[in-house]
Amino acid sequence: MEKFEYKTLLTDAKGVFGGRVDQYAYQNELNELGSQGWELVSTVAAAQSYGSTRWIISVFKRKIS
Repeated sequence: MEKFEYKTLLTDAKGVFGGRVDQYAYQNELNELGSQGWELVSTVAAAQSYGSTRWIISVFKRKIS
């Protein structure tokens, strides 16, 4: 049976009302985790209020050898 470990990345959507993510910094974080063997399996936008995104929650997994 395959075994996995999981990791979450919480990315802050900056701004007074949220909703602004530095796409290049976020992409660099994703690429760094990918180079360590982590596979992105899910991304969820967590709302602050009135539908404004406050955080991006990314879930990764990788096999345990």
